[in-house]
Amino acid sequence: MTIAHGALQAFLAVLAGAFGAHGLKNILGEPELRIWQTGVTYHLAHALALVMLGILEKQMQTKLNLPHYAFGIGILLFSGSLYALALSGMKVLGAITPLGGTAFLIGWLALAWVGWKSA
Repeated sequence: MTIAHGALQAFLAVLAGAFGAHGLKNILGEPELRIWQTGVTYHLAHALALVMLGILEKQMQTKLNLPHYAFGIGILLFSGSLYALALSGMKVLGAITPLGGTAFLIGWLALAWVGWKSA
């Protein structure tokens, strides 16, 4: 299921990138487009991390729930808040972004722990 989740997130990230590049380029200013692009970059990176995680789960024959959920929550909070900030201009949404970044960090630390335990 993790591979499917990652592939779906990658699809959504590419869709968001295309939407930003083509649909929003004449609507948003340069600062807002940079915010949008940052969301897309982290979204796609962590979508690919989910795919990698799914492959690792198959290889190890175990579920790696903490990194999976942490990456998913990170995408939602980090990229989602940046998408919403770029579209709305509501600066208060920027307060949510670090929560997503923290979720990403937790996911990577959890994955590192799995690597250390299995070495």
